[in-house]
Amino acid sequence: MAGHSKWSQIKRTKAVVDAKRGAVFTRLGREIMVAARAGADPAGNFQLRTAISKARAAGVPAVNIERAIAKGSGQAGDGAQLEEVRYEGYGPGGMAVLVEALTDNRNRTAADLRLAFSKNGGNLGENGCVAYLFEHRSEVILNAGPDDEERLLDSLLELAADGYEMVNEAVLVHGSFEALESLQDGLHRAGWDVREWGHHWSAQTSVSVSDPETAQSCLKLLDALDGLDDVRSVSANLELAPDLQID
Repeated sequence: MAGHSKWSQIKRTKAVVDAKRGAVFTRLGREIMVAARAGADPAGNFQLRTAISKARAAGVPAVNIERAIAKGSGQAGDGAQLEEVRYEGYGPGGMAVLVEALTDNRNRTAADLRLAFSKNGGNLGENGCVAYLFEHRSEVILNAGPDDEERLLDSLLELAADGYEMVNEAVLVHGSFEALESLQDGLHRAGWDVREWGHHWSAQTSVSVSDPETAQSCLKLLDALDGLDDVRSVSANLELAPDLQID
């Protein structure tokens, strides 16, 4: 199916970001804090369950997870009042970039983002300038291979999923934004080994880059944005040419 190269590219970028363990732990801790506002019990709080699953997959220690839950739910006193903010902009070659942040200071976060964009050949835009190029959707990653495809199709038909992509021994299942909990729960109940799940911004159109210098600039910008403390996620409509060689 179309999209394999993009998913692989996203996973490679994610692996680089995940190597920065300290920043990742801080980021995931903030997500848990925000989710825990709706309740400290994961059994009754799907958003918290999702945040905890992501943290465990990234290797966040249990004590860090418990501390973040206590802070977010008010059990450990009042912590920083984080709010979710979305920023949009453009990168080299016309690449559209959408950034989600968790911040206790909008002015600081906007200034950091503006500097990262300007230093790496891009510019921070107005709200709505690129959001229309993305769809916010549910994505569930499970362990499965080509031999499982027929059974997988039966499961996805029952769950009314929008589609799927197979890469090696993993499958990316996607659906509407509202379907995340039912999709994740349904696949789990059907016996699938569910690995990760969450909401992601999916580009509806892509900017293809074949020039190595432009591609390097695009990746440098995305890496700089990913490295900012307040940034929760970075999405872009970048598509690298299959035969592109980058030093």
